[in-house]
Amino acid sequence: MPIRRFGGHRSLVSHSQTSKLSYGYRKMNVSKSGYRVFSANSTAVCTELAKKITERLGVELGRSVVFQEPNSETRVDVKESVRGQDIFIIQTIPRDVNTAIMELLVMAYALKTSCANNIIGVIPYFPYSKQCKMRKRGSIVCKLLATMLAKAGLTHIITMDLHQKEIQGFFSFPVDNLRASPFLIQYIQEEIPDYRNAIIVAKSPSAAKRAQSYAERLRLGLAVMHGEAHHSELDMADGRQSPPLSRTTTGHTGLELPLMMAKEKPPITVVGDVGGRIAIIVDDIIDDVDDFVAAAEILKERGAYKIYIMATHGLLSADAPRLIEESAIDEVVVTNTVPHEMQKLQCPKIKTVDVSMILAEAIRRIHNGESMAYLFRNIAVDD
Repeated sequence: MPIRRFGGHRSLVSHSQTSKLSYGYRKMNVSKSGYRVFSANSTAVCTELAKKITERLGVELGRSVVFQEPNSETRVDVKESVRGQDIFIIQTIPRDVNTAIMELLVMAYALKTSCANNIIGVIPYFPYSKQCKMRKRGSIVCKLLATMLAKAGLTHIITMDLHQKEIQGFFSFPVDNLRASPFLIQYIQEEIPDYRNAIIVAKSPSAAKRAQSYAERLRLGLAVMHGEAHHSELDMADGRQSPPLSRTTTGHTGLELPLMMAKEKPPITVVGDVGGRIAIIVDDIIDDVDDFVAAAEILKERGAYKIYIMATHGLLSADAPRLIEESAIDEVVVTNTVPHEMQKLQCPKIKTVDVSMILAEAIRRIHNGESMAYLFRNIAVDD
């Protein structure tokens, strides 16, 4: 039996007692490196997804208060210790996008100054993702937001179906861009009767890759819409007016640059046979629904007898519910990455697919240091 000295006195400590002490110390260290899940918004609509994720994880939602001061400043109070823990902040983006961003930034900074070990943002719909390219004399706001999140203290982000995959390059820390397509494909197989008679439709050539991915997985045909009623982001002017609109110059006149010919779109056409078929239009975001409504009318004219819209993020701004209800669209299916309960009350055609399962599994794997490859099985570069 070993002899231990404590404060100048000898004490007999058995090997079993020594092992118990060391085990208790190890256990204490393990408990310190736990994880907590917080919601960056205290409203019931925005915490719904956070509650579903924590239920699947078997943990309680972290205690915090997020509110607006009388002068509209955002204030966050974290009600428990987060020292040395991995913290996951779930932020769903409601209609007030800028307030949601400030809530996320303030909470991340509060957790950083409270000595959290890692701060992971769970942002299913990443705001400003459409502003990821230079437009006119504007700015790439998505890059600015990525920099702000890093400065606030975030060390990792979990998101879903970024508008452009290249957005991941804006960040100085890891980004896991999950996919909602397995859940939407499952919905098609289980909830659309006679889906074998369907055809996947891209409402513009820029959406053709996404539509092709769905068509190949469901073993269905593919149709692409093209014409003057649809304006792709790729066709928008970059604002630099180069080459110049006029050959007249006040400086050096020896350089003659060829003028770029203006684009002229053909009348709207559907490449592919949709007659007597179920048309399923797929996209990543459904916000302003005018293009979708116009596409549905054209597909009806071409003989499609049912029309479904599948999208990951259902922003459904302005009069979207009313326009969908009055249109030829039979059903709009979106995930719960964005709160849209009010829109569902206004339009029964809107259906929701729950993606909390994959978000919860991503949180578990990141905390445990497990590979994320399982969540990207059979996901190609173009998906």
